[in-house]
Amino acid sequence: MASKTATKDIITLRGSTAIVSEFFGYAANSILYNRGVYPEESFARVKKYGLPLLLSQDEGVKTFIANLNTQLSEWLEAGKLQRIVLVIMTKATNEVLERWNFSIETDKEVVEKGVSREKSDKEIMREIQAIMRQIASSITYLPCLDEPCIFDVLAYTDMDVAVPFTWTESDPKLIANPQMVKLHSFDTKIHKVDTLVSYKNDEWDEQ
Repeated sequence: MASKTATKDIITLRGSTAIVSEFFGYAANSILYNRGVYPEESFARVKKYGLPLLLSQDEGVKTFIANLNTQLSEWLEAGKLQRIVLVIMTKATNEVLERWNFSIETDKEVVEKGVSREKSDKEIMREIQAIMRQIASSITYLPCLDEPCIFDVLAYTDMDVAVPFTWTESDPKLIANPQMVKLHSFDTKIHKVDTLVSYKNDEWDEQ
């Protein structure tokens, strides 16, 4: 009699690190595209996570995200990264309009003892798909960005992490009285990533 069994894939610390850092690169590109931070024509269509996604062809953005992913990978593998925040600001005054917050919980036993975990790759991909779809639909619930914008990335690490020379200490770039939307999360069983976007609520300015 035939039977169907659910397959589990072995997830190592290095493998989980690669999944999370790659996810952030694609998520950052998707945010920059969907929020109109860079011109639509500067993006190229690719397929990832079973979805059509857009990647920036701007050399500055490509280099920034490549260097960022290298550093994130180092912190993730060491279990030192707590949160990544992609901040969208006005180009003219650096006023913060949106904060895309990716909080990371790390299984410390995996980091300290080198053990592995089990989870289906397909299940992880489905969870990431759900986040990517929410980012793509963000235009339906976030205010229109009607002036030129720039972006920056903040990294929250453990206190004992030395600041790399390519990074600088920063204020948290918070938004006063923000609106918040919680998005889906994904979990490799080693790193759990929770996603939240907060944005400037113009209604407060009118009161």
